[in-house]
Amino acid sequence: MGDERLLIEATATTPIVEFDSEKGRFLIQGKSLPEDVKAFYSPLITWIDEYCKKPSAVTNFEFDFEYFNTASSKMLLILMTRLKELHKRGFIVNITWRYPQNDDELEEAGEELAELISVPFRIIAKPELL
Repeated sequence: MGDERLLIEATATTPIVEFDSEKGRFLIQGKSLPEDVKAFYSPLITWIDEYCKKPSAVTNFEFDFEYFNTASSKMLLILMTRLKELHKRGFIVNITWRYPQNDDELEEAGEELAELISVPFRIIAKPELL
């Protein structure tokens, strides 16, 4: 695959991205409201497509958002659909959805995505930072 790791620093409108194909660990964390959602997420989807050609036996994908906009949610669904395909092929795929403890919208978004994807999916409330 060439690049075993993809690291993108967070900005005010885009999340941290840490993809490590060798370890099968993937993280998208922070805020996602990029001006051009396709420009931000298309390379990630392409990267996952490449990873899916030679995946690890176990893939752990963590989504940890403070906030994301509607356009981002469509891209997240595309990413998760790739993970669902991987799961269908017999690979172990675990998705973790973390959200701020009192954020009902993010909790519900995780629940909706979990229903659509039907792979092992944990939804975890993050304790509030004091």
